[in-house]
Amino acid sequence: MEVRALTRNVRISPEKARHVSRLIQGKSAVEALAIVELSPRKAASLLGDTLRSAVANAENNENVSRKALVVKAALVSPGPIIKRFRAKARGSAGRIRKRTSHLEVILTDMN
Repeated sequence: MEVRALTRNVRISPEKARHVSRLIQGKSAVEALAIVELSPRKAASLLGDTLRSAVANAENNENVSRKALVVKAALVSPGPIIKRFRAKARGSAGRIRKRTSHLEVILTDMN
């Protein structure tokens, strides 16, 4: 049994979000929630929301206890890039790429 939650178009670069997603993969859901609660990174709070959503989906839809859940995968995919320009020297323009991410957490029971 697998339960998943997906958060799309989050304003953080995928590279930064993957640092936290690697920390919670393979951990129990309770331990992963503790990790994201105590981590000071922005990605931790965003992944924490997705993780809490996945746990709630498992509890309400599948009637599984949160103690029996394990984080099978925490995936971070690149989303659309918001493109901006900033004025540079001698009348030229420099490109600014504001990256976004899609966060996905997949939980499974220990059986």
